Amino acid sequence: MLSHRTDGPLGRVSEYASAKDFCGIFHQDMDVLYWLALTLTADTDKAEQCFVAGLDECMAGNPVFKEWTRSWSKRVVIKNAIRLISPRPGMPASPPLARAAESGESQAQVALAALTHMKPFDRFVFVMSVLEGYPARDCATLLGCSATDVAKARVRALLEIQRATELSPVLQAADGRESRAPLGLNDAEVA
Repeated sequence: MLSHRTDGPLGRVSEYASAKDFCGIFHQDMDVLYWLALTLTADTDKAEQCFVAGLDECMAGNPVFKEWTRSWSKRVVIKNAIRLISPRPGMPASPPLARAAESGESQAQVALAALTHMKPFDRFVFVMSVLEGYPARDCATLLGCSATDVAKARVRALLEIQRATELSPVLQAADGRESRAPLGLNDAEVA
């Protein structure tokens, strides 16, 4: 069942999303929404919890325009990941998991591995601001921190991804280059 709302003097009718609309988005975008939860939490069990909680929350009813269903679904997954992980500036990184052999890893695989080993706050900021395109102000609001914290975390995350991709022996061999220090800002400049 769709609700309708008449907006403004032009009498435009906007449809609100129904539970069926959200169910369709979660089915259609299952891989994208689960990947979003996984990159935020860096844990398959927690990612599943975020995904299911997001679906449950959307199915319970949200007065959202039908055109916003997809972006609202992502936002709900992000908010559930924030509730589950509670990322804060200065929070330590998870201990690194043993990496699979690097043979044949692409730059994207190396970057994803680096992302999962980041400090949770930096990882959330990177995923939200760089991958999902949230403005720094929205990231700060959702994460309960300052825009300055977000800006610093984004730089740290970008440096970490850069280091990981530049220092990967497989990628260096593929490019025919030797190991070198990463270019860009040093850690002291973004601390």
